[in-house]
Amino acid sequence: MSQDFDIREPQSGKVGRAGAGLHEFVLHLQDLVLASSDVREFLAATAAIFATQLSQPGNHLSCGITVVRQKRPVAVASSDTLARNLDELQNSFGHGPCLTALRTKSMVHVPDLDADVRWPKYNQEARKTGIGSILAVPMHLQAPSQAVVNLYSPNTDGFPHHGMDAAVGLTGIAAKALDLALNIAQLRDARDDLAAALKSRTVIDTAIGVIMAQSRCSRDAAFQILVNASSHRNMKLKEVAAGIISGIAGERVFPTTYDE
Repeated sequence: MSQDFDIREPQSGKVGRAGAGLHEFVLHLQDLVLASSDVREFLAATAAIFATQLSQPGNHLSCGITVVRQKRPVAVASSDTLARNLDELQNSFGHGPCLTALRTKSMVHVPDLDADVRWPKYNQEARKTGIGSILAVPMHLQAPSQAVVNLYSPNTDGFPHHGMDAAVGLTGIAAKALDLALNIAQLRDARDDLAAALKSRTVIDTAIGVIMAQSRCSRDAAFQILVNASSHRNMKLKEVAAGIISGIAGERVFPTTYDE
């Protein structure tokens, strides 16, 4: 899904083209938000775009993006295997430039892995992969989430000032698109949680009706019987209810009137 846009610093006679490229970049990110099935897919496409746009002849960059969402698994995406391995390596150590940028919400620049002394073990292992320098740029999100763009260069001093400025600029634009993607994902999660809750309620209500008919008792008494069975068997209430229904009707799939 990667696409080339001329969004580098405008040079003489190229201002109009640079502006057009930036506009195309924004539109492409918006399209990715709408076309991606989940946040991870959007991040993978965005990481590939970052690597393509920020690379220069003789300085091919790799990009990883990490997103931490409340009560959700950490989402990690990368432009290639190298970026994925470097991100996983850093997570295994529990420290490094990208994790530091994520925690402090400040850009972290490692111009020379051999000379940097802040994360010696990680730097040493990362250097073995052929990486010379790293730039980690946090995304400032409106959503209650944290994200960081991890850029890896095979060269020492692989991120000159104009390269860092370009990375920060793209990250700011991408953060707005990521906010939108996270909001959409939150709505999807809420919908899925609601659907699961309604399905559980349907199963439990049906089982209560069965108990009422069999025991000739009130709804409250039937519910208490179901709760006691759940406690004694150390099973979830829904699982016990499903077992009761299955034992009578043989059903294992329980559609609700709210199913799409």
